[in-house]
Amino acid sequence: MALKRVVVTGIGALTPIGNSVSEFHESLFKGVSGAVPITRFDTSLFKTSFACELKGYDSGNYFDRKEARKMDPYCQYAIISADEAILDSGLNLDTIDKNRFGVIMSSGVGGMGTFEDEIAAFAKGDGTPRFNPFFVPKMISDIASGQVSIKYGLRGPNYCTVAACASSTISLVNAFDHIRLGRADIMVAGGAEAPITTAGLGGFNSLHALSTRNDDPATASRPFDLDRDGFVMAEGGGALILEEYEHAVKRGAKIYCEVAGGGLSADAYHLTAPHPEGLGAALVMANALKDANLKPDAIDYINVHGTSTGLGDVTEPAAIVSVFGDHAYKLSISSTKSMHGHLLGAAGAIEAIACIFAIQDNRIPPTINHFTDDPEIDNKLDFTFNKAKDREVRYALSNTFGFGGHNASVILKKMDA
Repeated sequence: MALKRVVVTGIGALTPIGNSVSEFHESLFKGVSGAVPITRFDTSLFKTSFACELKGYDSGNYFDRKEARKMDPYCQYAIISADEAILDSGLNLDTIDKNRFGVIMSSGVGGMGTFEDEIAAFAKGDGTPRFNPFFVPKMISDIASGQVSIKYGLRGPNYCTVAACASSTISLVNAFDHIRLGRADIMVAGGAEAPITTAGLGGFNSLHALSTRNDDPATASRPFDLDRDGFVMAEGGGALILEEYEHAVKRGAKIYCEVAGGGLSADAYHLTAPHPEGLGAALVMANALKDANLKPDAIDYINVHGTSTGLGDVTEPAAIVSVFGDHAYKLSISSTKSMHGHLLGAAGAIEAIACIFAIQDNRIPPTINHFTDDPEIDNKLDFTFNKAKDREVRYALSNTFGFGGHNASVILKKMDA
């Protein structure tokens, strides 16, 4: 059976540097930082007091009050980004076969805030097990996919991938597979996360994973900088419409790019630390190249995982050199987490959209907040420090790596490449 071609025909984004695709696009190339002091709870007893919060978000602008009460914020973010992607795609939902339109919206931690609130309320009570009937359906990580499918009547493949920070890249790879294997014509795929809660902040602080640069949040996310001290937690959602090529052409859809290939791997090493030799990171990129039937020198841009953590920012560049050889020094590389922070399970979707911008604009978004080179990192690589750079981008690769050693890469291709 010949594999079908898969293209991207719609995108949606709700991010700390823009509440829509257009706002996200503008901020990304301007090098805007989304890190601000946390506003929704008292952080005085925490080691970290800032995060990349959404700006001016009001659920009332998107949902009526009754709807909003039934959804954890992560689910709201998923629906908002999916709504924008579906609208952007120009799909006529009255004429398409909804049996062949699926949804994979992922989350790393799901409704963490809902879980906290319910358990706190129970703990304050008299021991009687009274829980909100929406507790479980608000909390579980798959409910966003369910909500999107229910809203639009989409009866194709429907589930959630949970693989920490690799979650939504895996959703893209899986959606790609469903379409190219002929199991679906269209998929909305991506992820959403709402981890900025007391447990989220406290938990990641206890792992020493977060930056504690409380005196200067805007420059706290410093991928590949000598003085990096951890990632900056973020919230939001991202969604892409993947569609079978002939289906898209037949309806006259605008096409952003083609999905060329995807790869998955495991570090098989540690719960939270990357493999010190970057074996899993190298394998996942090699797997993606093999799946796309590409030689390493085809890739122009890599949106790296680049979290601003000590070990990860050393091993990923080394893995890139091991896979790409001399071509590694001709690549453009950037970590857009330096701007929008780390959206955990939603990171891959947001960063795939950043790759689409790079392909469409022939421009590389920057890695901001670079001040001092780290001698442990190969600084002959082009990390696109501090300022966007113009160059042709025919193929872009996006990496995401998650706790548990989960690795995922997706390759996007300019349509005339």
